[in-house]
Amino acid sequence: MIDIDNQTKIKFDSSFLAFLDSIFLEILKDLGLQDKQCELLFVENAKIQALNLEFRGIDKPTDVLSFPLEFSLLLGSIVISVEFASKIAQELGHSLNDEIALLFIHGVLHLLGFDHEVDNGEHRERERKIVEKFGLPKSLIVRTQG
Repeated sequence: MIDIDNQTKIKFDSSFLAFLDSIFLEILKDLGLQDKQCELLFVENAKIQALNLEFRGIDKPTDVLSFPLEFSLLLGSIVISVEFASKIAQELGHSLNDEIALLFIHGVLHLLGFDHEVDNGEHRERERKIVEKFGLPKSLIVRTQG
């Protein structure tokens, strides 16, 4: 269900990638969707900074970007800076895998149309439930908004 393109030197084991797939399947199931796919790219800061500048006009690296597609089996693409995620994980005292899982959840919800910048807390609440279900540390939205 997830097409992964790892453009970094970091290697992720198959059990972690299966964990991300289980998160994705749970999100889709919860929303009554099926047979959807997404692309997940792991990149370095330079790559995500270039994408951030091109698509958002912000010339700095970020942790995660989502590029939704409409009317397609492919929901869209999620790009995660492993370099950025590693720094945040270290600062917050949890694993890189946990941080990537949190960013992945956040990105998938964006692909599905949730937008914490304009909604009334729906993105935050959905993210909180998924994070709790999978026993992950504080979610991205909780860390930045509350």
